[in-house]
Amino acid sequence: MKTKIINSLFLLFGISISAMAFNPKTDSANTEKAANRGFAVIELFTSEGCSSCPPADKLLAKIQEEHAGKPVYILAFHVDYWNHQGWRDVFSEKDFTKRQYQYASWLNLETVYTPQVVVNGRHELIGSQEETLRRALNIELNSGAPAQLHADAQIEAGKLKLAYQATNAGRGTVLQVALVQKVAHTMVKRGENAGRLLPHVQIVRRIQSFPAVDSGHVALNLPEGFNPTEWEVITFLQNTQTGTITAAIRPDFKQNS
Repeated sequence: MKTKIINSLFLLFGISISAMAFNPKTDSANTEKAANRGFAVIELFTSEGCSSCPPADKLLAKIQEEHAGKPVYILAFHVDYWNHQGWRDVFSEKDFTKRQYQYASWLNLETVYTPQVVVNGRHELIGSQEETLRRALNIELNSGAPAQLHADAQIEAGKLKLAYQATNAGRGTVLQVALVQKVAHTMVKRGENAGRLLPHVQIVRRIQSFPAVDSGHVALNLPEGFNPTEWEVITFLQNTQTGTITAAIRPDFKQNS
């Protein structure tokens, strides 16, 4: 008698599980959850003239390797305020320094420094602090993305043309498009890092913002030396009032024949 009751319960339980497994509403919810998974845009503000920066560059290379294929997007911005210390960083741009100061305003910081890391426009830390960076990374990867972004990148006539769709972007949001050189090495001859061969990853060579709409097309001029096999594009949605990044994607380059 007990055996029959137990078997009946298992049969009933099995039918219930099967019904749940093939429930269209459950599958739809799982699909939506997967599409809305967490992500992390890690921005490093660095300089070849700063002796404290190489450990941060090395840490980001480590993070990138560990999270290959995952929604982790690394952007290294080389600032220009170290250039007067005896070595001009060839990757530095005034606009990158302006971006760092914009974060100081967004995050209510008294000053800027190198190496500095900002994660999703919400977490700020010293770029070489591995434990703190991993903690911020885990928080963002395990949080749902507030918005969604899809994009296709096309190379045509010396331009990068991007077609995109944004969902839940919200007011005051811009589409940021960054052209990134994946790897480079520099032999530094002067300044605090004189005599050192510095490896770099994910070097931002150009970033441009556009008003975000539900769907649209934007275009950027490609920098000199651009090579689609050695570069990538990272695009993301960012709130202009708070600096919070709400979605990000790394579209593949396509080339017109």
